Amino acid sequence: MDDRARLAPQTAALAIAAIAAATIGGAWYFQLVLGLTPCPLCLDQRVLYYVAIPLALLLAAIARDPGRANHVRAGFHVLAFLFVIAAAIGVYHAGIEWKFWAGPAACTGATLAPSGDILSSLKEPVRVVPCDEASWRLFGISLAGYNALIAGALALFALAVARRDPFPSP
Repeated sequence: MDDRARLAPQTAALAIAAIAAATIGGAWYFQLVLGLTPCPLCLDQRVLYYVAIPLALLLAAIARDPGRANHVRAGFHVLAFLFVIAAAIGVYHAGIEWKFWAGPAACTGATLAPSGDILSSLKEPVRVVPCDEASWRLFGISLAGYNALIAGALALFALAVARRDPFPSP
């Protein structure tokens, strides 16, 4: 394939950062605007995006220097690894929602969460948002399922950029 038909590493890193930021923005929209409280696994899935977005922006900044091609390539491998983990958590979470396997204890039952007055909070258990109930689906796919698809696509894209030979310069 002609190098002109492929995205430069800088552009690829910016695309990854933008897609990851849009994914997090969507999660916040569902939480803050639509009122869908995330379960513990939903919050765990976000952490990897919080690491990947600044890393992708850093890669975009250093990708301008052809002398840093090996660093940029390694950074894309790290991004791919982060998104593979995010996709795996998404698959695990979706499997819990479909009752393929049991979820962690942190996602079930009631817990006590102190808020200000510890003695008063001990009287009223706070319900944990269950990980085994999808709060929203589109075409039968839950938010965890969409996260698995998006993170998997980002992992494959980052890996494809990292494995290019020769590594194109801007």
